[in-house]
Amino acid sequence: MPLSEYEQRVLEQLERDLGTDPQLGRAMKRGPKARSRIALGVVGVVVGLGVVVIAVVTQILWLGIVGFAVMVASALWALLGGSSAAPVKGAGAKAKGKGGPAAKPRPTKKPFTQRMEERYDRRRENGDF
Repeated sequence: MPLSEYEQRVLEQLERDLGTDPQLGRAMKRGPKARSRIALGVVGVVVGLGVVVIAVVTQILWLGIVGFAVMVASALWALLGGSSAAPVKGAGAKAKGKGGPAAKPRPTKKPFTQRMEERYDRRRENGDF
């Protein structure tokens, strides 16, 4: 079912509002992980598993603990590490000086949820539902 013109305008505005928030962009950034990082993490998990198996066979408790720690650390390093995605548009705009006139500080905006609540109230008052 296609969106009405009003719904399309609201959706476009929401996309624009979300795109201008660099903090949200950094928080929501979901880029592909570097393949080499994942490959090294898998190798680390396999090595840790091998150490755990050796520890079980030889019945050396501390070696098993070390092997398990290697497995967990390798998996976390591979999964939680940085991504190879490009930086978010507008996220570093303030850090890069363009040599032009100084940018005027933007007036503080109301939080997104508060603006949406005000819009909802206005629509309800105007009978746009």
